[in-house]
Amino acid sequence: MKNYIQLIIWVVVIGAAFAFLWRKGYLLRLANYMAETREELKKCSWPSVEELKGSTMVIFVSIALFGIFTVSIDYVFSWILSLIV
Repeated sequence: MKNYIQLIIWVVVIGAAFAFLWRKGYLLRLANYMAETREELKKCSWPSVEELKGSTMVIFVSIALFGIFTVSIDYVFSWILSLIV
């Protein structure tokens, strides 16, 4: 019985929230936003698989170089600080 009461309370709360959003026009604005987003995404040019693979490799190489640079600078600074202290 307790579970049914909780279920009824949740149905009422969700229904009230839905009614509020409907009355204020938020659901219509959300639907318009989704429709406009779909239209804009249709206008986009999507990369081919080969372009995507090439871009991914560029990102991997960039991250590796940045990581090597960061570790090198950290090593140099720690070496300099060990000489000072």
